[in-house]
Amino acid sequence: MMFDVDAFEPHRPALFGVAYRLLGSAAEAEDMVQETFLRWQSATATVDSPRAYLTTIVTRLCLDQLKSARVQREEYVGPWLPEPVVTGPSAATMLGDAESISLAFLVLLESLSPTERAVYVLRTAFDYKHGEIAEILEVDEATCRQIFHRAEAHVKARRPRFASSQQAHLDLLTGFFGAVVSGDLPSLVRLLADDVHAATDSGGKVSAARRELHGSDAVSRFLCGLAKKGGAAHTQPEMVHANGWPALLLRRDGVPESLFLLETDGVLVYSVHMVRNPDKLAAFRL
Repeated sequence: MMFDVDAFEPHRPALFGVAYRLLGSAAEAEDMVQETFLRWQSATATVDSPRAYLTTIVTRLCLDQLKSARVQREEYVGPWLPEPVVTGPSAATMLGDAESISLAFLVLLESLSPTERAVYVLRTAFDYKHGEIAEILEVDEATCRQIFHRAEAHVKARRPRFASSQQAHLDLLTGFFGAVVSGDLPSLVRLLADDVHAATDSGGKVSAARRELHGSDAVSRFLCGLAKKGGAAHTQPEMVHANGWPALLLRRDGVPESLFLLETDGVLVYSVHMVRNPDKLAAFRL
């Protein structure tokens, strides 16, 4: 029998939220949701819980996708960062809490195995029970619990910092950008944690550092040098909302050129993620 198309739509935001956290790519997440929809349309079995049924499909599709994605990322030119998404007032409804969709958190999830990532995301971001997750992944519940505890320990040891409020994050971002553009190294260094790191994702399509930078001195000099060489004075800065938090978008002639996303506790910057790959800035073109 053909399943009711309208019955699928209420589940679409949550399915995208699962897929995006697992894949770190909005485009790939949309593809997985669409494939889930097609399978929903052609389903012939009786479904007691559409939510569980659809989550099972999208999770398994994403796990298959991650196998090929790992190979692609090994061949990626320079650091790979998740594809940022535009968020705002509706983010809580569409994607869930701001912390678990932050770019810093998605980068951390990349260090988990695909199965660990799936178990952790379903348990913490979507409140699935261990028994439900075990059925989705086709493992026993005891194994599921072991996988979760291993992933949880890994995340707790490396969990990103977050500002106490959106305004605190925005204030820090504003001061950070002002110091970079003015080339004020002392002020910039004071805003950076000693062990700060910076990664630039260009995919080899535009100029960028080919490796991560570590330490306040290296990061501050790189950022100020980039602003000077890149002609920051000729770009149009715009404060946007991306992955749950304020972010800085630089446009050149109206076209998105760079997106800065910070990991900060509102006092210091612990990581700078700069997305310059044009393909990953498609959502910010309008």
